[in-house]
Amino acid sequence: MRHFDIQVPDEALRPALQTKIDNLNKPKGSLGRLEELALQAGLIQHTTEPSLHRPCHILFGADHGIEREGVSISPRDITWQQMINFTRGGGGINMFCNQHGFKLLIVDMGVDYDLMPYPGIINRKVAAGTRNFLHEAAMSMEEMDQCIDTGARLVTECHDMGCNVISFGEMGIGNTSPSSIWMHLLQDIPLSTCVGAGAGLDDDGIRHKRHVLEQAVARFRSEYPAFRPGRATTEECTEVLRQFGGFEMAAAVGAMLRAAELRMMILVDGFIMSACMLMASRLNDAVLPYAVFCHEGDEAGHRLMLQGMGAHGLLQLRLRLGEGTGAVCAWPLLQSAMHMLSDMNSFDGANITKYF
Repeated sequence: MRHFDIQVPDEALRPALQTKIDNLNKPKGSLGRLEELALQAGLIQHTTEPSLHRPCHILFGADHGIEREGVSISPRDITWQQMINFTRGGGGINMFCNQHGFKLLIVDMGVDYDLMPYPGIINRKVAAGTRNFLHEAAMSMEEMDQCIDTGARLVTECHDMGCNVISFGEMGIGNTSPSSIWMHLLQDIPLSTCVGAGAGLDDDGIRHKRHVLEQAVARFRSEYPAFRPGRATTEECTEVLRQFGGFEMAAAVGAMLRAAELRMMILVDGFIMSACMLMASRLNDAVLPYAVFCHEGDEAGHRLMLQGMGAHGLLQLRLRLGEGTGAVCAWPLLQSAMHMLSDMNSFDGANITKYF
């Protein structure tokens, strides 16, 4: 797998940043999470005057072999239909990207449909969907490496355009299933807690989904009996990615790692993108200081997953659309944090006596 040389943000500037934030004309800590975001941005950019430029959103699309087992209420045709819809500006993510000024890149990593006639879609297709991980590994090592490299290259292109803050989304029917297994195997959380309704399964559907995923995990554990959930080595985490991941998820992992390598702020969406950040952090834990977890959804176990990474979402809007909508919706909060640092008066500047 490609090596990413990610540098943990230099903590030397923290006292100066914290002093600047504390001396804005407000009670100490009174702007809460906005103060945390400003501090994080300053550490990432190593300046007391951080700024965010040319935000980009990359949406990766792909199909999943496990969808054939009835683990989603939606058929796989929805993947390609929505991908085409995005090119026409008709998706939820189109609306939010237009509203907030994000450049949207739509990428076919492995959709089971010919999307070549649609020039608005970047063709990086690895195959027409992953294999069914109930019976075999979802992808080969070569396919996994190709996905990671593709995600990394696309982030480099955004960075070269002047982007220093980036978000990711996904389109792939069935992708809450690999996300649940990643969470189970990487954090040692009971699978029953990790499996939820996805796009809208009823109780019977959730039970069926859980049964299928239990069988898939049992297959994996029989092939790798020494694997210890929650204590996997980097090499074992790579194998979990290969065994269960989607092409769009592997691309997102590579994209996140490259974004951190380039010292970009990473806006993380809901359950599936949080699972991708979890995987990225197990491959290189230096990625986490660059992540802003934007939305905490209703998918079973999402809060536990975030807690395992020492995080909690900025927003709790009960979103379950995917596409990265939660990440883009959080953008005004980041803008507010930047304006707080650049536009708000200090006590000295406003001739106000400190009152904390």
